[in-house]
Amino acid sequence: MRKFDTKVQHLKYKVLREVARLAWEDALLENLIDIPKKLVPGNEPTMRCCVYKERAILGERVKIAMGGDTDNKNIIEVIEIACDECPVGGYEVTNACRGCLAHRCEDVCKFGAISFDKDHVAHIDKSKCKECGACAKVCPYTAIVGRKRPCQNACKVKAISMNEQKAATVDNDKCIQCGACVYQCPFGAIMDKSFIVNAIDILKKGEKNCKDGKYKVYAIVAPSISSQFSYAKLGQVVTGLNRLGFNDVIEAALGADMVAMSESRELAEKGVLTSSCCPAFVEYVKSAFPNLEGHISHNLSPMAMLAKYVKTITPNAKVIFIGPCTAKKAEAQLESVKPYVDTVLTFEELQALFDSRDIDIATLEEGVLDNASYFGRIFARSGGLTSAVEQAIKEQGIDFEVKPVICDGIEACRMALLKLNKGVLDGNFIEGMACVGGCIGGAGCLTHGEKSKAEVDKYGEEALEKTISATISILK
Repeated sequence: MRKFDTKVQHLKYKVLREVARLAWEDALLENLIDIPKKLVPGNEPTMRCCVYKERAILGERVKIAMGGDTDNKNIIEVIEIACDECPVGGYEVTNACRGCLAHRCEDVCKFGAISFDKDHVAHIDKSKCKECGACAKVCPYTAIVGRKRPCQNACKVKAISMNEQKAATVDNDKCIQCGACVYQCPFGAIMDKSFIVNAIDILKKGEKNCKDGKYKVYAIVAPSISSQFSYAKLGQVVTGLNRLGFNDVIEAALGADMVAMSESRELAEKGVLTSSCCPAFVEYVKSAFPNLEGHISHNLSPMAMLAKYVKTITPNAKVIFIGPCTAKKAEAQLESVKPYVDTVLTFEELQALFDSRDIDIATLEEGVLDNASYFGRIFARSGGLTSAVEQAIKEQGIDFEVKPVICDGIEACRMALLKLNKGVLDGNFIEGMACVGGCIGGAGCLTHGEKSKAEVDKYGEEALEKTISATISILK
């Protein structure tokens, strides 16, 4: 069964797998140069114009798979040599232009960018065009179209522009590290840094993989895992994690239950609140609406909340979070989270880890992943957090009416935040999810799509604990 949505994901995976194999064997540094040659043997290119360019790009992918540019704090990096196939973009006149006499496009352009040839056909001077789109709006033939690169279309916070070499560049002050550009780039020229080598180092030195191991390694898995690894059962994934060297596998959904209880009380106390579970959304509020920062919930995310609990009861533990989110990698580096989460992997990287150890999870016996409520598990999809907060209000007997505004993607988040900023929001709780669909739409997912929502809901219904209170009581 196909493991990935796209061939770009598969290429990324192959690089991660080879890096991981060498890291397990302590042979990474001396064999780095061999990875591109192994993936593109012979003298014939498989994707690019020549084998040398293809290998050069693979070399850059290897660097990012090993942590990337340490001087760049952004999780998202651009491989400039790979970013050369997309058209420059901007507004262009198509052959639908009829050379009309009205010349509305010329009249509306404030920058003198429109001119006409002898046949009255319009032309746009790219050096003068400011890409305002006014000409496209007034053309009666819709002959002027705006073309954007896939990464620019994907980035809803306008953090991507083109440099002098016409390669994509990321504005770190605007970027929320959601990874939408990573998933949408057709050439894989934009990637998220991987900490797979760090994870392997932690696992190799842990109790299960080392005679002198002095610590236990815990995997905290995001509830969206229930919609991934569709070729195997979730219990087999759990067993696979144990085979890698994790002492225990815990649901982040348990942390979600903890957050729902606390966040519901905070909402009732403050009256108006925006969620803190999605790090990309939180970063968006801080960068685009800094005056609303006081409305952000003070709760840690489910990942950090549960990791903190794990390290409280097992002080020498190491915690690796596994989920669909590139922004979680950035969250783990925050001072408020760093003490609790040692590193972060995506589902893509977990697949590479399994295969680097030749672990075929589809052949394994089923382990058990439990101790979270239905409400904690449905945090994985849009609307799940709201349902959990409403349930927590009910279970705690708090006299407060939740009026939620569920934001599915950054564009929806922007509209809600604009209304809150102007005091016209018809609601008191903004559930902000940067990815369309919620966490099931994360850039680090193996697969995306509507089917994922059904899988998450099904998994939630299988929860042994039917209330949030029942789950929380287990922790006491």
